[in-house]
Amino acid sequence: MIVDRRAAERLRQLLKIVERELARLQSTDRRLFKQPFTAERASSLNEDEDLAERVEAFVSRFGRLQDTLGDKVFPIYLAAQGEKAGAFGENLDRAERLGLVQDAQSWIDMRRLRNQMVHEYIEDPVVLASALQAGHDFVRRLEQSVTEILRLVPAR
Repeated sequence: MIVDRRAAERLRQLLKIVERELARLQSTDRRLFKQPFTAERASSLNEDEDLAERVEAFVSRFGRLQDTLGDKVFPIYLAAQGEKAGAFGENLDRAERLGLVQDAQSWIDMRRLRNQMVHEYIEDPVVLASALQAGHDFVRRLEQSVTEILRLVPAR
């Protein structure tokens, strides 16, 4: 039940952003993973500029959506419910109890993966392919969280 109207309005604004971010991630995900992302594809990034741009877009969009949800949407959702937001892990645990995420631990794993993809230049094609494929596998969880929060937050 929404008790803080100001937080609820901010939440609605953030959800418009989240919907756009999700649509862009889904688009990039479909184009990048038309076929499995293998070590051979990862090895070709220096020669294939289009593929390199799609990888960069995927990593950026994956991280951005996860950050928006975890760092902005979940705390604002909790505030709108009259709860006090806490640290990232505490907010995830609450989000799991409220049904916004299926599994808080998978979100922690997703965040580690995002940090690996964003903050570390991965030179080993096998490691890069594995990280990107894991990111692709997590896209469905992001979609589920967005769908659930959109269901729970009235448009007006």
